[in-house]
Amino acid sequence: MKAHRVEELLRRGVVLPVPESVEIGEEVNLERIAPGVVIHPGCRVRGARTSIGPGSVLGREAPLTLEDCQLGHGVELRGGYCAGSTFLDGVQVGSAAHIRPGTLLEEQASCAHAVGLKQTVFLAFVVTGSLANLCDLLVAGGRSRREHTEIGSSYVHFNFTPHSDKATASLVGDVPQGVFYDQPPIFLGGQGGLVGPARIAYGVVIPAGLVWRGDALEPDTMVAPPPSAVWQTRPFVRGAYRSIRRVVHASLTYIGNILALRAWYRQVRATFMSADPYRHACWEGALERLDEILQERIKRLEELAGKMEMSVHLARTDPRCALPEGLLDEQQRLAALWPSMREKLETMDVDPAPPALLDAVTAAEAQSWPAVVATIPESVRAQGRAWLQRVVDRCAALWTTAR
Repeated sequence: MKAHRVEELLRRGVVLPVPESVEIGEEVNLERIAPGVVIHPGCRVRGARTSIGPGSVLGREAPLTLEDCQLGHGVELRGGYCAGSTFLDGVQVGSAAHIRPGTLLEEQASCAHAVGLKQTVFLAFVVTGSLANLCDLLVAGGRSRREHTEIGSSYVHFNFTPHSDKATASLVGDVPQGVFYDQPPIFLGGQGGLVGPARIAYGVVIPAGLVWRGDALEPDTMVAPPPSAVWQTRPFVRGAYRSIRRVVHASLTYIGNILALRAWYRQVRATFMSADPYRHACWEGALERLDEILQERIKRLEELAGKMEMSVHLARTDPRCALPEGLLDEQQRLAALWPSMREKLETMDVDPAPPALLDAVTAAEAQSWPAVVATIPESVRAQGRAWLQRVVDRCAALWTTAR
Protein backbone atom coordinates (compact mmCIF):
# COMPACT_ATOMS: atom_id res chain seq x y z
CA MET A 1 0.00 0.00 0.00
CA LYS A 2 1.31 3.46 -0.87
CA ALA A 3 2.81 5.29 2.08
CA HIS A 4 0.50 8.31 1.88
CA ARG A 5 -2.60 6.10 2.09
CA VAL A 6 -1.17 4.28 5.09
CA GLU A 7 -0.50 7.57 6.77
CA GLU A 8 -4.00 8.82 6.01
CA LEU A 9 -5.64 5.73 7.51
CA LEU A 10 -3.45 5.87 10.58
CA ARG A 11 -4.19 9.57 10.96
CA ARG A 12 -7.89 8.80 10.85
CA GLY A 13 -7.47 6.31 13.70
CA VAL A 14 -7.72 3.08 11.70
CA VAL A 15 -5.70 0.35 13.42
CA LEU A 16 -3.17 -1.42 11.18
CA PRO A 17 -0.93 -3.69 13.30
CA VAL A 18 1.32 -4.36 10.28
CA PRO A 19 0.58 -1.55 7.81
CA GLU A 20 2.99 -2.72 5.12
CA SER A 21 1.13 -6.04 4.81
CA VAL A 22 -2.27 -4.49 4.02
CA GLU A 23 -3.45 -3.61 0.52
CA ILE A 24 -5.99 -0.81 0.04
CA GLY A 25 -7.12 -0.23 -3.54
CA GLU A 26 -6.63 3.21 -5.02
CA GLU A 27 -10.34 3.34 -5.76
CA VAL A 28 -11.30 2.91 -2.07
CA ASN A 29 -12.56 6.10 -0.43
CA LEU A 30 -10.57 6.22 2.82
CA GLU A 31 -13.22 8.39 4.46
CA ARG A 32 -15.57 5.41 4.24
CA ILE A 33 -13.34 3.45 6.64
CA ALA A 34 -14.30 4.54 10.15
CA PRO A 35 -11.83 5.46 12.89
CA GLY A 36 -11.18 2.48 15.15
CA VAL A 37 -11.59 -0.13 12.43
CA VAL A 38 -8.96 -2.89 12.80
CA ILE A 39 -7.42 -4.34 9.65
CA HIS A 40 -5.15 -7.28 10.43
CA PRO A 41 -2.11 -8.34 8.38
CA GLY A 42 -2.65 -9.83 4.93
CA CYS A 43 -5.98 -8.14 4.22
CA ARG A 44 -6.94 -6.58 0.89
CA VAL A 45 -9.68 -3.93 0.69
CA ARG A 46 -10.96 -3.02 -2.76
CA GLY A 47 -13.86 -1.34 -4.49
CA ALA A 48 -15.26 2.17 -4.64
CA ARG A 49 -18.49 0.93 -3.02
CA THR A 50 -16.71 -0.35 0.10
CA SER A 51 -17.69 1.15 3.45
CA ILE A 52 -16.52 -0.14 6.86
CA GLY A 53 -18.32 1.03 9.98
CA PRO A 54 -17.00 1.79 13.50
CA GLY A 55 -15.78 -1.09 15.61
CA SER A 56 -15.46 -3.49 12.68
CA VAL A 57 -12.57 -5.95 12.52
CA LEU A 58 -11.15 -7.56 9.37
CA GLY A 59 -8.97 -10.67 9.24
CA ARG A 60 -8.70 -11.55 12.93
CA GLU A 61 -8.25 -15.27 12.14
CA ALA A 62 -6.89 -15.26 8.58
CA PRO A 63 -6.28 -12.86 5.68
CA LEU A 64 -9.43 -11.36 4.17
CA THR A 65 -10.18 -9.95 0.73
CA LEU A 66 -13.04 -7.43 0.81
CA GLU A 67 -14.46 -6.06 -2.45
CA ASP A 68 -17.32 -3.56 -2.76
CA CYS A 69 -18.93 -4.52 0.54
CA GLN A 70 -20.70 -2.41 3.14
CA LEU A 71 -20.19 -3.11 6.84
CA GLY A 72 -22.22 -1.59 9.65
CA HIS A 73 -21.10 -1.09 13.23
CA GLY A 74 -19.16 -3.83 14.99
CA VAL A 75 -18.93 -6.27 12.08
CA GLU A 76 -16.30 -9.02 12.25
CA LEU A 77 -15.18 -10.75 9.05
CA ARG A 78 -12.49 -13.10 10.28
CA GLY A 79 -10.97 -14.30 7.01
CA GLY A 80 -11.71 -15.39 3.46
CA TYR A 81 -13.32 -13.61 0.52
CA CYS A 82 -16.33 -11.26 0.57
CA ALA A 83 -17.58 -9.38 -2.50
CA GLY A 84 -20.69 -7.41 -3.41
CA SER A 85 -22.31 -8.08 -0.03
CA THR A 86 -23.78 -6.08 2.84
CA PHE A 87 -23.32 -6.83 6.53
CA LEU A 88 -25.40 -4.89 9.07
CA ASP A 89 -24.49 -4.12 12.68
CA GLY A 90 -22.98 -6.93 14.71
CA VAL A 91 -22.64 -9.53 11.96
CA GLN A 92 -19.89 -12.11 12.51
CA VAL A 93 -18.44 -14.39 9.83
CA GLY A 94 -15.70 -16.96 10.54
CA SER A 95 -12.55 -17.57 8.55
CA ALA A 96 -12.42 -19.32 5.17
CA ALA A 97 -15.66 -17.55 4.24
CA HIS A 98 -16.69 -17.33 0.60
CA ILE A 99 -19.39 -14.63 0.48
CA ARG A 100 -20.38 -13.71 -3.06
CA PRO A 101 -22.56 -10.94 -4.56
CA GLY A 102 -26.22 -10.65 -3.65
CA THR A 103 -25.70 -11.47 0.03
CA LEU A 104 -27.38 -9.43 2.77
CA LEU A 105 -26.90 -10.33 6.44
CA GLU A 106 -28.95 -8.37 8.93
CA GLU A 107 -28.10 -7.41 12.51
CA GLN A 108 -26.31 -10.03 14.63
CA ALA A 109 -26.57 -12.77 12.02
CA SER A 110 -23.52 -15.02 12.11
CA CYS A 111 -21.69 -17.74 10.22
CA ALA A 112 -19.02 -20.09 11.57
CA HIS A 113 -15.96 -20.99 9.49
CA ALA A 114 -15.90 -22.10 5.85
CA VAL A 115 -19.39 -20.90 4.91
CA GLY A 116 -20.32 -20.09 1.32
CA LEU A 117 -23.18 -17.67 0.58
CA LYS A 118 -24.47 -16.12 -2.65
CA GLN A 119 -27.78 -14.42 -3.45
CA THR A 120 -28.71 -15.11 0.16
CA VAL A 121 -30.53 -13.06 2.81
CA PHE A 122 -30.37 -13.70 6.56
CA LEU A 123 -32.72 -11.58 8.64
CA ALA A 124 -31.54 -10.60 12.12
CA PHE A 125 -30.13 -13.21 14.51
CA VAL A 126 -29.96 -16.11 11.99
CA VAL A 127 -27.00 -18.42 12.65
CA THR A 128 -25.31 -21.03 10.49
CA GLY A 129 -22.62 -23.47 11.57
CA SER A 130 -19.45 -24.41 9.72
CA LEU A 131 -18.94 -25.87 6.25
CA ALA A 132 -22.31 -24.75 4.91
CA ASN A 133 -23.14 -23.87 1.29
CA LEU A 134 -26.25 -21.70 1.06
CA CYS A 135 -27.15 -19.98 -2.20
CA ASP A 136 -30.52 -18.60 -3.37
CA LEU A 137 -32.10 -18.58 0.06
CA LEU A 138 -33.95 -16.21 2.40
CA VAL A 139 -33.87 -17.17 6.07
CA ALA A 140 -35.84 -15.61 8.93
CA GLY A 141 -37.14 -16.55 12.37
CA GLY A 142 -36.16 -16.03 15.97
CA ARG A 143 -36.68 -13.28 18.51
CA SER A 144 -33.16 -12.58 19.73
CA ARG A 145 -29.54 -13.67 19.52
CA ARG A 146 -30.33 -16.30 22.16
CA GLU A 147 -33.48 -17.56 20.40
CA HIS A 148 -32.47 -17.71 16.76
CA THR A 149 -33.05 -19.71 13.61
CA GLU A 150 -30.23 -22.25 13.34
CA ILE A 151 -28.74 -23.89 10.25
CA GLY A 152 -26.43 -26.69 11.30
CA SER A 153 -22.91 -27.40 10.13
CA SER A 154 -22.38 -29.11 6.78
CA TYR A 155 -25.77 -27.93 5.50
CA VAL A 156 -26.46 -27.44 1.78
CA HIS A 157 -29.21 -25.70 -0.11
CA PHE A 158 -29.43 -27.57 -3.41
CA ASN A 159 -30.21 -24.99 -6.10
CA PHE A 160 -29.31 -26.62 -9.43
CA THR A 161 -31.57 -29.15 -11.16
CA PRO A 162 -30.82 -32.01 -13.58
CA HIS A 163 -32.43 -29.81 -16.25
CA SER A 164 -29.73 -27.18 -15.61
CA ASP A 165 -32.03 -24.50 -14.25
CA LYS A 166 -32.02 -22.47 -11.05
CA ALA A 167 -35.63 -21.44 -10.50
CA THR A 168 -35.06 -22.95 -7.09
CA ALA A 169 -34.84 -20.23 -4.42
CA SER A 170 -36.21 -21.27 -1.01
CA LEU A 171 -37.98 -19.42 1.79
CA VAL A 172 -37.09 -20.44 5.34
CA GLY A 173 -39.64 -18.26 7.10
CA ASP A 174 -40.84 -15.20 5.21
CA VAL A 175 -40.60 -11.41 5.05
CA PRO A 176 -44.07 -10.17 6.17
CA GLN A 177 -43.72 -11.85 9.56
CA GLY A 178 -39.95 -12.22 9.76
CA VAL A 179 -39.05 -8.51 9.68
CA PHE A 180 -40.73 -8.01 13.06
CA TYR A 181 -38.38 -10.49 14.77
CA ASP A 182 -41.21 -12.05 16.78
CA GLN A 183 -41.61 -15.49 15.20
CA PRO A 184 -40.42 -18.87 16.55
CA PRO A 185 -37.00 -19.95 15.32
CA ILE A 186 -36.55 -22.61 12.64
CA PHE A 187 -34.07 -25.46 13.05
CA LEU A 188 -32.35 -27.10 10.09
CA GLY A 189 -30.18 -29.87 11.50
CA GLY A 190 -26.56 -30.33 10.49
CA GLN A 191 -25.20 -32.72 7.89
CA GLY A 192 -28.40 -32.18 5.96
CA GLY A 193 -29.85 -30.30 3.05
CA LEU A 194 -32.83 -28.56 1.54
CA VAL A 195 -33.80 -29.14 -2.10
CA GLY A 196 -35.07 -25.93 -3.61
CA PRO A 197 -37.52 -24.50 -4.20
CA ALA A 198 -38.93 -25.07 -0.73
CA ARG A 199 -40.96 -23.14 1.83
CA ILE A 200 -40.43 -23.78 5.53
CA ALA A 201 -42.78 -22.42 8.20
CA TYR A 202 -41.78 -20.87 11.50
CA GLY A 203 -41.07 -23.25 14.33
CA VAL A 204 -40.32 -26.18 12.01
CA VAL A 205 -37.58 -28.61 13.04
CA ILE A 206 -35.84 -30.67 10.36
CA PRO A 207 -33.61 -33.23 12.11
CA ALA A 208 -29.90 -33.57 11.47
CA GLY A 209 -28.79 -35.81 8.63
CA LEU A 210 -31.94 -35.34 6.55
CA VAL A 211 -32.14 -33.97 3.01
CA TRP A 212 -35.62 -32.44 2.88
CA ARG A 213 -37.52 -32.36 -0.41
CA GLY A 214 -40.69 -30.31 -0.59
CA ASP A 215 -42.35 -27.83 1.72
CA ALA A 216 -42.96 -27.87 5.48
CA LEU A 217 -45.82 -25.41 5.90
CA GLU A 218 -47.30 -26.47 9.26
CA PRO A 219 -45.78 -24.26 11.98
CA ASP A 220 -44.19 -25.67 15.13
CA THR A 221 -43.75 -29.20 13.85
CA MET A 222 -40.88 -31.65 13.49
CA VAL A 223 -40.75 -33.33 10.13
CA ALA A 224 -40.09 -37.05 10.12
CA PRO A 225 -38.06 -38.80 7.43
CA PRO A 226 -40.18 -41.02 5.19
CA PRO A 227 -39.91 -44.81 5.39
CA SER A 228 -37.01 -46.28 3.47
CA ALA A 229 -37.94 -46.39 -0.17
CA VAL A 230 -37.19 -49.12 -2.66
CA TRP A 231 -34.94 -47.48 -5.22
CA GLN A 232 -36.24 -47.58 -8.75
CA THR A 233 -35.06 -46.25 -12.08
CA ARG A 234 -37.16 -44.44 -14.63
CA PRO A 235 -36.41 -42.68 -17.92
CA PHE A 236 -34.89 -39.24 -17.68
CA VAL A 237 -34.72 -36.94 -20.67
CA ARG A 238 -33.01 -33.61 -20.14
CA GLY A 239 -35.37 -30.77 -20.91
CA ALA A 240 -38.55 -32.84 -20.49
CA TYR A 241 -40.37 -31.30 -17.53
CA ARG A 242 -43.40 -32.60 -15.72
CA SER A 243 -45.61 -30.36 -13.57
CA ILE A 244 -44.13 -26.89 -13.19
CA ARG A 245 -46.93 -25.45 -11.06
CA ARG A 246 -45.15 -25.71 -7.71
CA VAL A 247 -41.86 -24.33 -9.05
CA VAL A 248 -43.50 -21.31 -10.67
CA HIS A 249 -45.62 -20.56 -7.61
CA ALA A 250 -42.58 -20.85 -5.34
CA SER A 251 -40.54 -18.57 -7.61
CA LEU A 252 -43.22 -15.89 -7.70
CA THR A 253 -43.72 -16.12 -3.96
CA TYR A 254 -39.98 -15.68 -3.43
CA ILE A 255 -39.91 -12.67 -5.74
CA GLY A 256 -42.85 -11.23 -3.82
CA ASN A 257 -40.92 -11.58 -0.58
CA ILE A 258 -37.91 -9.79 -2.08
CA LEU A 259 -40.15 -6.96 -3.30
CA ALA A 260 -41.70 -6.77 0.16
CA LEU A 261 -38.28 -6.61 1.83
CA ARG A 262 -37.17 -3.91 -0.60
CA ALA A 263 -40.27 -1.87 0.30
CA TRP A 264 -39.48 -2.39 3.99
CA TYR A 265 -35.98 -0.98 3.50
CA ARG A 266 -37.09 1.88 1.27
CA GLN A 267 -39.97 3.06 3.42
CA VAL A 268 -39.50 1.80 6.98
CA ARG A 269 -35.79 1.33 7.65
CA ALA A 270 -34.66 4.40 5.71
CA THR A 271 -34.87 7.02 8.48
CA PHE A 272 -33.03 4.94 11.08
CA MET A 273 -30.24 3.94 8.71
CA SER A 274 -29.77 7.42 7.24
CA ALA A 275 -28.73 9.05 10.52
CA ASP A 276 -25.20 7.60 10.33
CA PRO A 277 -22.99 7.58 7.18
CA TYR A 278 -21.89 3.97 7.63
CA ARG A 279 -25.41 2.70 8.24
CA HIS A 280 -26.59 4.79 5.32
CA ALA A 281 -24.00 3.07 3.11
CA CYS A 282 -25.41 -0.26 4.35
CA TRP A 283 -28.93 0.92 3.53
CA GLU A 284 -27.87 1.72 -0.02
CA GLY A 285 -26.01 -1.60 -0.19
CA ALA A 286 -29.03 -3.54 1.04
CA LEU A 287 -31.19 -2.03 -1.70
CA GLU A 288 -28.53 -2.92 -4.27
CA ARG A 289 -28.44 -6.49 -3.00
CA LEU A 290 -32.23 -6.82 -3.16
CA ASP A 291 -32.28 -5.41 -6.69
CA GLU A 292 -29.59 -7.93 -7.68
CA ILE A 293 -31.60 -10.78 -6.18
CA LEU A 294 -34.75 -9.60 -7.92
CA GLN A 295 -33.00 -9.48 -11.28
CA GLU A 296 -31.52 -12.93 -10.70
CA ARG A 297 -34.87 -14.49 -9.79
CA ILE A 298 -36.63 -12.99 -12.82
CA LYS A 299 -33.77 -14.16 -15.05
CA ARG A 300 -33.99 -17.72 -13.70
CA LEU A 301 -37.76 -17.88 -14.11
CA GLU A 302 -37.40 -16.55 -17.65
CA GLU A 303 -34.90 -19.31 -18.42
CA LEU A 304 -37.44 -21.86 -17.19
CA ALA A 305 -40.18 -20.33 -19.34
CA GLY A 306 -37.85 -20.45 -22.33
CA LYS A 307 -37.47 -24.21 -21.97
CA MET A 308 -41.18 -24.96 -22.14
CA GLU A 309 -41.40 -25.11 -25.94
CA MET A 310 -38.83 -27.90 -26.07
CA SER A 311 -40.45 -29.67 -23.14
CA VAL A 312 -43.84 -29.68 -24.90
CA HIS A 313 -42.18 -30.89 -28.11
CA LEU A 314 -40.53 -33.78 -26.27
CA ALA A 315 -43.80 -34.71 -24.58
CA ARG A 316 -45.50 -35.00 -27.95
CA THR A 317 -42.75 -36.77 -29.87
CA ASP A 318 -40.92 -38.98 -27.35
CA PRO A 319 -42.98 -41.73 -25.68
CA ARG A 320 -40.69 -41.57 -22.63
CA CYS A 321 -41.80 -37.98 -22.03
CA ALA A 322 -45.54 -38.30 -22.54
CA LEU A 323 -47.65 -36.10 -20.25
CA PRO A 324 -51.33 -35.58 -19.48
CA GLU A 325 -52.88 -32.62 -21.29
CA GLY A 326 -53.20 -30.72 -18.02
CA LEU A 327 -49.43 -30.66 -17.51
CA LEU A 328 -48.84 -29.71 -21.12
CA ASP A 329 -51.29 -26.84 -20.65
CA GLU A 330 -49.27 -25.59 -17.65
CA GLN A 331 -46.09 -25.48 -19.70
CA GLN A 332 -47.70 -23.80 -22.71
CA ARG A 333 -49.35 -21.18 -20.51
CA LEU A 334 -46.06 -20.28 -18.83
CA ALA A 335 -44.35 -19.84 -22.20
CA ALA A 336 -47.19 -17.73 -23.58
CA LEU A 337 -47.80 -15.56 -20.53
CA TRP A 338 -44.21 -15.03 -19.39
CA PRO A 339 -43.61 -11.71 -21.24
CA SER A 340 -46.58 -10.06 -19.51
CA MET A 341 -45.69 -11.67 -16.18
CA ARG A 342 -42.16 -10.34 -16.41
CA GLU A 343 -43.37 -6.83 -17.18
CA LYS A 344 -45.66 -6.90 -14.16
CA LEU A 345 -42.88 -8.13 -11.90
CA GLU A 346 -40.50 -5.41 -13.07
CA THR A 347 -43.01 -2.57 -12.78
CA MET A 348 -45.12 -3.62 -9.81
CA ASP A 349 -46.04 -0.72 -7.54
CA VAL A 350 -46.02 -1.08 -3.76
CA ASP A 351 -48.53 0.73 -1.58
CA PRO A 352 -47.21 3.24 0.96
CA ALA A 353 -46.39 1.80 4.37
CA PRO A 354 -49.07 2.26 7.06
CA PRO A 355 -48.62 5.70 8.67
CA ALA A 356 -48.89 4.17 12.13
CA LEU A 357 -45.90 1.95 11.36
CA LEU A 358 -43.78 4.88 10.23
CA ASP A 359 -44.84 6.90 13.26
CA ALA A 360 -43.88 4.06 15.62
CA VAL A 361 -40.44 3.70 14.06
CA THR A 362 -39.81 7.45 14.08
CA ALA A 363 -40.84 7.76 17.73
CA ALA A 364 -38.52 4.96 18.93
CA GLU A 365 -35.36 6.12 20.67
CA ALA A 366 -33.53 2.80 20.64
CA GLN A 367 -29.91 2.57 19.46
CA SER A 368 -30.25 -0.63 17.38
CA TRP A 369 -32.75 -1.63 14.73
CA PRO A 370 -33.96 -4.80 16.53
CA ALA A 371 -34.58 -2.62 19.60
CA VAL A 372 -36.57 -0.18 17.45
CA VAL A 373 -38.70 -3.02 16.09
CA ALA A 374 -39.31 -4.28 19.62
CA THR A 375 -41.11 -1.02 20.46
CA ILE A 376 -43.71 -1.40 17.69
CA PRO A 377 -47.15 -2.22 19.21
CA GLU A 378 -48.80 -5.45 18.12
CA SER A 379 -51.72 -3.65 16.46
CA VAL A 380 -49.25 -1.70 14.31
CA ARG A 381 -47.26 -4.86 13.53
CA ALA A 382 -50.47 -6.41 12.20
CA GLN A 383 -50.90 -3.49 9.82
CA GLY A 384 -47.30 -3.85 8.68
CA ARG A 385 -47.63 -7.59 8.12
CA ALA A 386 -50.79 -7.09 6.08
CA TRP A 387 -49.09 -4.39 3.98
CA LEU A 388 -46.11 -6.63 3.17
CA GLN A 389 -48.27 -9.72 2.61
CA ARG A 390 -50.26 -7.88 -0.05
CA VAL A 391 -47.03 -7.45 -2.02
CA VAL A 392 -46.32 -11.18 -1.82
CA ASP A 393 -49.90 -12.12 -2.71
CA ARG A 394 -49.91 -9.90 -5.80
CA CYS A 395 -46.83 -11.67 -7.14
CA ALA A 396 -48.12 -15.16 -6.37
CA ALA A 397 -51.44 -14.30 -8.03
CA LEU A 398 -49.69 -13.78 -11.36
CA TRP A 399 -49.52 -17.57 -11.67
CA THR A 400 -52.89 -18.30 -10.07
CA THR A 401 -54.72 -16.01 -12.43
CA ALA A 402 -52.69 -17.29 -15.38
CA ARG A 403 -54.00 -20.77 -14.75
